[in-house]
Amino acid sequence: MMASLSDTDAAALAQGVATAPWTQRFLDALDAPAGELETVQWRGREALARQPLPSRRDEDWRFTDLAPLLAVFDGTAPTAGSFGGTDSPAAASALPPPAPDTVRLLLDGRSDPLAGQSLPAGLSLLGEGEWPLALGHTLAATGCQAHWPVELNQATASRCLALRVSGTVASTLELVSVAGANRPDAAEPGTHPIGQRLTPVRVLLLLEEKASLNVLQVQLGDGPCLSSLVCEARLGRGSTLRHGLLAFGTGEACFLGHLAVEQEIESHLESVWASRGWALARFEPRVSQAEGGAFTSLKALQLAEEHQRVDTHSRVVFEGPDGQLEQLHKAIADGHGRSVFNGAVKVPRLAQRTNAAQLSRNLLLSNQARIDTKPELEIVADDVRCAHGATVSRLQQNELFYLQSRGISAAVAAGLLKRGFCQEVLRDLPPAAAGWEPLKRLLAEA
Repeated sequence: MMASLSDTDAAALAQGVATAPWTQRFLDALDAPAGELETVQWRGREALARQPLPSRRDEDWRFTDLAPLLAVFDGTAPTAGSFGGTDSPAAASALPPPAPDTVRLLLDGRSDPLAGQSLPAGLSLLGEGEWPLALGHTLAATGCQAHWPVELNQATASRCLALRVSGTVASTLELVSVAGANRPDAAEPGTHPIGQRLTPVRVLLLLEEKASLNVLQVQLGDGPCLSSLVCEARLGRGSTLRHGLLAFGTGEACFLGHLAVEQEIESHLESVWASRGWALARFEPRVSQAEGGAFTSLKALQLAEEHQRVDTHSRVVFEGPDGQLEQLHKAIADGHGRSVFNGAVKVPRLAQRTNAAQLSRNLLLSNQARIDTKPELEIVADDVRCAHGATVSRLQQNELFYLQSRGISAAVAAGLLKRGFCQEVLRDLPPAAAGWEPLKRLLAEA
């Protein structure tokens, strides 16, 4: 088990100094590279060894406090199996049944997710000679292949779910990952301590021309653990990907996620994500419209309560003309929670006639909570329609008064307004998400 986070490391982290000793201890505690991603693991570990830990001196990380993540591996938190319970939202036994016409795969980064499963028509595994060539291509195209969370995933994941999508897939693909105390193998004797606390998931999707797929990813974490997700997708000409991500944590659980998408002309991407309950969550969607002429929709909803930290850092780049983007990011911060949104949109000169709209809407429900939002438009092209905006507000008093004047209590009225705020995003999740009761989980309703 790793040594605890020393005072020296903590001070160095706070001051933005490289904490190489922590990284070295982390790497030393890992099992030897193995599995189909052994080569990738070696590269990831070498990259981690060269990189300092992200710190607040880095512009992209200046609002992200890594202390909750480092504490997951400090050896002082409860071990797997001693935290949480069967009523935890992350309990594997508590998973709701899959929705009709949904194929569920359980991903833990180590086991074969297709054991005892068959893929629906239109989905097939990439061959041994294909996926090594495709893996990492979209990460590089979207400029995030060397990000610290990506290298962390690459250093530890021993499996990748690599799929080809041909034609229209009638079934929804549901990918579920359970991290922490309620992992199915958490109580197995001899399980490596790092393995109990770290669940790295790697997914690669290649959509052929005019292919169509609905995919729902569910990331659950309970107690001192890290749920690490790297998903990359290449959308062929005229293809459609409808992507949903539900991320629910409890206690000290942390989540680091990257979604990298490369779009060819006339392709269509809709991605919706919602999260709640993580001590630290950082999600980074990266999209490149390689030739322009594509459509991208990004919607997000994140809740930060107690002392939780939730960051979203998105980046959309138009590499050709006639591209479209619709982006809506929402956040609710309560207690001492902190929400961060940083959304970059780049429109170079060759991206004429781009139509992009980006909006960040936020509810601040406590004087101790904090919201930082920074929508960014970098426009060089001169024939475009681009707009962005951001609002941070409390629940509207006139709306509360209206409801209370009709006999509704203040608490119920506030709940109704929050439900309406959330539904604008949740209604665009893939239909298979309904079984997970996302609104009930997000608002912790009985």
